[in-house]
Amino acid sequence: MAAMRFPLLIVLVIALVLGYLSLFTVDEREKAIMFRLGEIVRSDFEPGLHFQLPIVNNVRKFDSRVLTLDSRPEQILTGEKKNVLIDYYVKWRIEQVEDYYRAFSGRESDAVSRMAQTIKDGLQAELGNRTIREVVSDERTQIMQNVATKADEKMAPFGIDIIDVRIKQIELPPNVATSVFDRMRAERERIAKEHRAEGEKAARIIRARADRQRTELLADSRRQAEEIRGAGDAQATQIYADAFSQDEDFFDFYRSMQAYRESFASKQDILLLQPDSEFFQYFSGGTQGR
Repeated sequence: MAAMRFPLLIVLVIALVLGYLSLFTVDEREKAIMFRLGEIVRSDFEPGLHFQLPIVNNVRKFDSRVLTLDSRPEQILTGEKKNVLIDYYVKWRIEQVEDYYRAFSGRESDAVSRMAQTIKDGLQAELGNRTIREVVSDERTQIMQNVATKADEKMAPFGIDIIDVRIKQIELPPNVATSVFDRMRAERERIAKEHRAEGEKAARIIRARADRQRTELLADSRRQAEEIRGAGDAQATQIYADAFSQDEDFFDFYRSMQAYRESFASKQDILLLQPDSEFFQYFSGGTQGR
């Protein structure tokens, strides 16, 4: 009886081992390929428990989650023939696991190497027609979108889906940074000189306009002053004329007194006149009726 149990136990163990080897599970985060003697026979496994023939079949599993390629910075030549260091990362995943396996034999390192070269070629194509200023500021988003689209098209035959390409940092190599910064500094100084020249020109125009307005205002003020003074003098003369016309003899006498006062203002004044000159008519007792 004991001798019969031992073979039965062996058979049971073998059956359990074969049953264990015949079962495999596929996680929802995985993609699986079943081989029959090295040939792919199936790759469309849903997450869950599945069966295989031990020894005849074997299964390989691959990560189906979104993976990250964080490559070392690449040196890219711009349209100005200047090298820049581009630090980037790529979000990707395995879309068609059979194509992926056939292309890279399931080695992720080979896939990453091919992907990095494809991204570098795409960056070179995009940056080769742009200046450093456009790369750094103006068209950075467009560059990333173009690189991601073209890389996805090139990697699709290998079963890889490129989800996104992002540029983390753009730097200049040390030997290029100095010359670029000097050029940028010279450009800023040129722009500053242009602004200063435009400001000085505008200032000269404003000063000239102000001087002209000042001259015009002064001339107009002098003209008005002369007109007012002339009108006042004419009015004063008219008043004097009206006043003195009432007594002409008194007017002559008054004018003679003014002439004497002005002529004898200084003791050094000397007048050489004939005694019977009209200038002294009021010193000689006057003339007719005076």
